[in-house]
Amino acid sequence: MGRQVPTAIQTAADIRPAAEALRDIARDLGNFRVAACANIASRSPMTDADGNVLASGVFGWPATKEQWWQKPLLALSSPLTFACRYENEPFWANAHGIHTRAPNPLLDQIDLSLFQGEVNANAVICVPVHMSFGQIAAISFSPFNDKRDDLSKEFDLYSDQLEYHARRFVHGYTRVSSQRPWIPKNCRLSKREVECLRWAAVGKTDVEIALILERSCATVRFHIHNAAIKLEAVNRSQTVFKATQLGYLGNVAAVMVPHPQIEAQVAAK
Repeated sequence: MGRQVPTAIQTAADIRPAAEALRDIARDLGNFRVAACANIASRSPMTDADGNVLASGVFGWPATKEQWWQKPLLALSSPLTFACRYENEPFWANAHGIHTRAPNPLLDQIDLSLFQGEVNANAVICVPVHMSFGQIAAISFSPFNDKRDDLSKEFDLYSDQLEYHARRFVHGYTRVSSQRPWIPKNCRLSKREVECLRWAAVGKTDVEIALILERSCATVRFHIHNAAIKLEAVNRSQTVFKATQLGYLGNVAAVMVPHPQIEAQVAAK
C-alpha cells in the first residue's frame, strides 16, 4: 500500500504539513516550485495557522522574485490568472502559448509577450480550481531550473497527480480559512424567479423580461423582489450576483439566446 500523503486539510493545524507535502510532491515529480493562491481576487496570501506566508515559509520563493504574493494587481495582469478564468482544467504555458488538454479558443487572446516577467518563470504547469461562490484558485508549478521552457513531457506525465493534490490542498485550505455569513442558508429560488434573474443578468429590463416571458412588468418585479428577499440582497445587482454565486444562473451569456421577434418588439418600444 502506498504512503498516504497528507495534502488534505481538516483543521487549520493541517495547513502547514499539507503545504509541505505538496512542496515535496512537486519536487519529487519534476523538481518544481509551488506557487499557490486560494483566491485570485483576494489580496491576502495563503498562510498557515500562525499567519506565516506559505510562499516564503514553505514553498521557498526567494526575495529576488520580488515577493509576487504581495502584488495585489498581479491577478489583473498575469496571463496565468487570465487563463484560470477561462479554463478549469490543468494547462502548461510558456511565452509561445497556453497548452491545454482540449482546445480552448478563449485562451488565444491572452497576451504572453511579458510572460517571464509576469509569471517569474519561463514555463509553468498550472491547475485552476473553480470553487463554490465563484471563487477561483490557481496553483502553479514552475521548474527550479529557470532555463526549462518546454514542459510538454512533464505535463503528460505528472499533470494528473499535480491536479489531484493541488485541488485537495486548496479545497481544504478554503474550507478551514474562510467564512461566508452573508450567503443565506437553505435558499431555494423558484423556476420563475430564476428565469427572471437570468434575463436580468444579461442586462434585460423589466419591460424586456416581461415581453420575453409574456408576463406583466409587475409580475417580473414581484419575482425579482421575492428572490432578493430569499437571497438577503439589498438591490437588483446584488440579487443577480448572489444567485450567480450559488449556481442558479449558470453561464447565462452562453445560453440566453434572444428570440428575433421579441427583440423586434423591444426595439419598437
